[in-house]
Amino acid sequence: MTLGLIGKKIGMTRRFYENGQSVPVTVLHVEPGKVVDVITKEKRGYSAVLVGFGHIKNSKVTKQMKGVFAKKSLEPKKILKEFRVEKDSDLKLGSDIDLNIFKDINFVDVRSKTIGRGFAGVMKRHNFAGLRATHGVSVSHRSHGSTGQRQDPGRVFKGKKMAGHMGDKFRTVERLEIIETDLENNLLFVKGSVPGAKNSVVEINKAVKERNKRTMKDTIQAFKDDLAEGLKEKSNKKDAKPAAAPAAEKK
Repeated sequence: MTLGLIGKKIGMTRRFYENGQSVPVTVLHVEPGKVVDVITKEKRGYSAVLVGFGHIKNSKVTKQMKGVFAKKSLEPKKILKEFRVEKDSDLKLGSDIDLNIFKDINFVDVRSKTIGRGFAGVMKRHNFAGLRATHGVSVSHRSHGSTGQRQDPGRVFKGKKMAGHMGDKFRTVERLEIIETDLENNLLFVKGSVPGAKNSVVEINKAVKERNKRTMKDTIQAFKDDLAEGLKEKSNKKDAKPAAAPAAEKK
């Protein structure tokens, strides 16, 4: 694992490009983090960096955490996240971490909690078709049907798709492309959707799995190159066209 960021989901919008393509993007607001502690192998057996994000009032901080931040001469942070690193990091206590860590990265993994849907039935939760709506079915059109077997095995298998609590779980969307980075306003634009409702907390990390796919920057650059090459060929054909012969003089 490498260093990551904690941000907030603002919402979704679109980006329009020169080739006429429209790309849906999710806007994430990422505040710079502060290094609260540097963990070494000698201290705990592994290398990691504890980073704090967000502002919190002193009245909402426990006495224990007030002592921790006071000992390090840092302002209290709302969220503390530990990122493991392969080797001892060069970061020091109090260093800032911002969007520059994704400067040379094209794809990220975003983790967040999905929207809670409460207690849902099988048709909404698992996309069941339901029972027949004709003769023989009485007030059980949206039920899931039988759940188990007879005396053998005499129980319901674990993982059976049934009605229950839907959503409100942490999910990770892998390999989302970074479309744009606004360092001035601390905004990150990623291609596609991100789990969670607006203003929900998201965790952003470098993509673990490699993705050999052409990015939008490469697509736009290829479009410009093809356009320039087409104009060049058109100009060459125009120059190579023979001039019209002069009209014969009238006697």
